[in-house]
Amino acid sequence: MINSRWATFRGKRVLLLQGPVGPFFWRLAKVLEQVGARVHKVNFNGGDFLFYPTGATGWRGSMADWPAYFEHLLEELEIDIVLLFGDCRPIHRPTRQIALRHGVTVGAFEEGYVRPNFITFEQFGVNGYSLLPRDPLAYSVLPDQPNSPEREVGNAFWHAALWAALYYSASTLLHALFHRYHHHRPLTIREAWPWARSAWRKVLYRWTERGTMELLTGSLSGKFYLAPLQISFDSQVKQHSEFASVTDFIRKVVASFAAHAPADTALVIKHHPLDRGYHDYRRLIRQLAADFGLGQRLHYIHDQHLPTLFEHMRGAVVINSTVGFSSLTHGAALKACGIAIYNLERLTFQGSLDEFWAVACTFCPEMDLFARFRSYLINHTQINGSFYKGGIDPNLCTSMASLRTRDLTRASEHTFLIEARVSAEVRSRVHAIVASGSSQPIARRNLP
Repeated sequence: MINSRWATFRGKRVLLLQGPVGPFFWRLAKVLEQVGARVHKVNFNGGDFLFYPTGATGWRGSMADWPAYFEHLLEELEIDIVLLFGDCRPIHRPTRQIALRHGVTVGAFEEGYVRPNFITFEQFGVNGYSLLPRDPLAYSVLPDQPNSPEREVGNAFWHAALWAALYYSASTLLHALFHRYHHHRPLTIREAWPWARSAWRKVLYRWTERGTMELLTGSLSGKFYLAPLQISFDSQVKQHSEFASVTDFIRKVVASFAAHAPADTALVIKHHPLDRGYHDYRRLIRQLAADFGLGQRLHYIHDQHLPTLFEHMRGAVVINSTVGFSSLTHGAALKACGIAIYNLERLTFQGSLDEFWAVACTFCPEMDLFARFRSYLINHTQINGSFYKGGIDPNLCTSMASLRTRDLTRASEHTFLIEARVSAEVRSRVHAIVASGSSQPIARRNLP
């Protein structure tokens, strides 16, 4: 039985762009159609076609021509809502401004802010593009309300691995049909090799890093800083931080630590488990240890238990990964170096990275504020479920029912502030529209 709240979509024209690997968008489309929505889909490669084989438009043009074609689709199909996964993907980056100009609502899916039992869904965008309040006072005044019981999703790794293998295989086989498309990562069957390499490296590191956890929870307990790395191709690094790459982050963190951290402390750099098969930073880290004379003060680890590390570290330094949010659940001192939804005053250290090393031992996040922020985050942006296992979770409709055009003026203001170098005149014009309560999208002629 379809939840009645899906009726939000009755009579709406919905355009699905690229979704997560697997059949999630296909299942979502069937539910939307059952409640009376008119659903359209665009496929960009063979993997998209595999999981949405009928009733879709295949885009085979160049990336440069895509924005104009997307605008044409919005007009021709009279689209009300656009849904996509991964708002920083190259194919999705132009859609936000174009949709706003046409008064079309954008809903963005992403992996969960709160791991491992949630996925993320927000209007307009996620992470650095999120419309979540950035003022801690907005959360401090909220009532302290417990969240609904959290359903355990279970291990979805093998489901995701299967869908990914099928997706990349289909993309390779059908490359000739979509040869002008550029994915955000290599889109060939050769992607199976990093997964295989990851498996044997996991076994290798279990042997080479034996005794590491005993060291970190023993003589180094309370004396080390943790720097969890993000996936090397994570778009959040380039889109929502000042770092050019994960390598750039490593270099700058090590340099800052060497110059400003207390002499009796260590820095532990932890590799991202999903990047294990793609990159190995051992040579770089050894070179940095030698260049800065750090010796045994610089460590490089892989598969150690994160919650245990949180309990024994002095503080953590991240770019903007969800690991930072997880560390706050342990009351840890945290420095976020990029744009992150949780990078709020009273939750994370707001001074410079150079200053963080000395104050981490005394800085503590306000846990009452964090509890209210986490509750708000779950209730407004998180869906207790998985992209890769099972069907469409019933509570998906609760989050998706929030899609309304009434928030478009706020989204318009937000996109100007973060995506354009706006003049004082344009900014005041946007503020005037918001103050007037108008829900009309900003006209093309007003764009800078």
